[in-house]
Amino acid sequence: MRIIISPAKKMNRDTDTLAPTGIPEYLHRTSQLLRAMGELSFSEAKMLWKCNDKIAELNYDRIRDMDLERDLTPALLAYEGIQYQYMAPAVMEESQLDYLEEHLRILSGFYGILKPFDGVVPYRLEMQAKLKTEQAEDLYGFWGSSLYDSLEKETDCILNLASKEYSKCIEKYRKPEMRYVTVVFGELRDGKVVQKATMAKMARGEMVRYMAQHQIEDVEEIRNFSGLSFGYAPEYSDDNKFVFVSQNGGQNKK
Repeated sequence: MRIIISPAKKMNRDTDTLAPTGIPEYLHRTSQLLRAMGELSFSEAKMLWKCNDKIAELNYDRIRDMDLERDLTPALLAYEGIQYQYMAPAVMEESQLDYLEEHLRILSGFYGILKPFDGVVPYRLEMQAKLKTEQAEDLYGFWGSSLYDSLEKETDCILNLASKEYSKCIEKYRKPEMRYVTVVFGELRDGKVVQKATMAKMARGEMVRYMAQHQIEDVEEIRNFSGLSFGYAPEYSDDNKFVFVSQNGGQNKK
């Protein structure tokens, strides 16, 4: 089983807590994307990133000075979004980190696919960004089936905890023999399950942590997850979609 998650926009550099142990599988292709971004004017880069001047200036400076092989941070510690805060990898035990290194994969517009301890640098490039390269008109075309191909070599079961922006990179190429389970976190409204982005990010991080704590190897075992007052809802689920419904009206707190 492999668990797929999205990256986060906010990143940091931490070369002290834990050392990276690997390099990204598609680093040579990341170099191609870096070159493509390096050819953009400031205004073009700002449009690509869809951000304000301050963030654009930070990232424009980054790509001009970026070294993909120095001052690296393990991917798991480099991302600072809500999902990663609830995962809390910095306080995990070694056995839990080992579990994540084997089972968890982070999808990335810049790096393609990452193991938790692959060394990365801070960047800004969402998968849906319209970055043209010699190979394609956008990143979905640039990466093609590469990310799915990487997973297919390792497993016959994928647990999808990624957003649609990233999971579509996998779903488009999925073969029938690959079991693919998507997890949905939501609350009931008028008999329908409604998902809120922030709540879903919190729950995804909490579920990854739960799986590491319990060393889960069988995807069916995640039905027992009850973090943040969520509960498995069999009446809304099927073999390829596990739905978890908030038991307290969505008022989840850490």
